[in-house]
Amino acid sequence: MARVKGGLNAKKKHNRVLRLAKGYRGARSKQYRVAKQSVMRALSSSFEGRKQRKRDMRSLWIVRINAAARINGLSYSKFMHGLKLADVEINRKMLSEMAVNDAEGFKDLTEVAKSKLA
Repeated sequence: MARVKGGLNAKKKHNRVLRLAKGYRGARSKQYRVAKQSVMRALSSSFEGRKQRKRDMRSLWIVRINAAARINGLSYSKFMHGLKLADVEINRKMLSEMAVNDAEGFKDLTEVAKSKLA
């Protein structure tokens, strides 16, 4: 059988990694071996970052809901419990939007929660 050299495929693989490492400092963008390590780490960090962003957004929504609920005389936990008892199924994202942009609507929801808690 004839010998098959893998140079073309290796070159393509190296160029793909080096293209992903474009903009990195020094050897991280020039040398394949160093670039590969940097790219692997960057890709894993970006995956973790997408998960972290979701956690951060939920945390922000909860802070906003808590602030608006306290203005209307309830803590966050009592407000959410009251909504659950009243069978109001609005997610935290929408509740925080209401807290920021629609104070009257949010006040109505706190009244509903208060009536169910009492």
